[in-house]
Amino acid sequence: MLKNILITGGAGYVGTMLAHRLISENKNVTVYDTFWYGEAKNLFDSNLDKINIIKADIRDPEKFKSAVVEKNIDCVIHLACVSNDPSYELNPDLGKSINYDCFEDLVKISKDNGVKRFIYASSSSVYGVKKEEQVTENLSLEPLTDYSKYKALCEEILIKYVDKSFTGTVVRPATVCGYSKRLRLDLSVNILTTHAYFKNKITIFGGEQYRPNLNILDMIEFYVEALKYDSDLINGEIFNVGYENLKIKDIGFLVKKIVKKDFITETTPSNDNRSYRITSKKIEDKLGFTPKNSVEDAIRSLYQNFENQNVKDPFHSELFYNVQVMKKIYENS
Repeated sequence: MLKNILITGGAGYVGTMLAHRLISENKNVTVYDTFWYGEAKNLFDSNLDKINIIKADIRDPEKFKSAVVEKNIDCVIHLACVSNDPSYELNPDLGKSINYDCFEDLVKISKDNGVKRFIYASSSSVYGVKKEEQVTENLSLEPLTDYSKYKALCEEILIKYVDKSFTGTVVRPATVCGYSKRLRLDLSVNILTTHAYFKNKITIFGGEQYRPNLNILDMIEFYVEALKYDSDLINGEIFNVGYENLKIKDIGFLVKKIVKKDFITETTPSNDNRSYRITSKKIEDKLGFTPKNSVEDAIRSLYQNFENQNVKDPFHSELFYNVQVMKKIYENS
């Protein structure tokens, strides 16, 4: 049984909520993070004393090795990265050093020090633009940006190291949406919901582009289940994890349904013509995993937290926006 879990990027958008969930599953959780996006006491509140907090950089192999050995880690869930194209492009050298250059060391250290399972969060953006209506895991990768390119290259590295004693699994998530204690407001569903609620206006850039979406609750659920699957089912495997492929304009319609305000909807041309859909049939057929939470549910979770005043100053706090935080880090480095 995998009991001792280390999450790199465990103080991020998905990682924070995953850590809380794993505590409820009686796991020994180690959060390994730089904490660029918020303090541990604010992110983990009532569970803070139940989580091993290690404030460190994944580019420091000695600290990472120390964490793995001292905490007797069984499984690494690797979420840490510069996590979108605009943030990456602010400083490509910094992005590459975090997203790619240190990755093989993390895998080798894990394998050499008793880690049984390594789960890597890649991205569905590795496919690039596809004409196929259902993008499956066996289609060729055509990444359009350095962010996506290095995600794909890390997949190759992990698969190279797997064997019977070291299970490696690649996850290609859709765009995650919904509320988190480390909230991101720079994701399409979250952006539109925030603007509708607080500004009574949303802007649809283009609108006809398809995006694959995944409620954060289902993303977390998949990682939890990935700790339980037999190694034979997931070792060396790559899985799309998504739920609803929606046009940007249709996300706007869902926002209107939940927020129920007479807000202005403005449509403007977009330079971002990426349009792609993924299928997650493989995880259903091979693992029996089916997402259960919709984009509409994600919008509702945001709306409820806005109503309960759990989100303060959404347009002026840089912590909600990855690119603003990364810009400040770059300027101060």
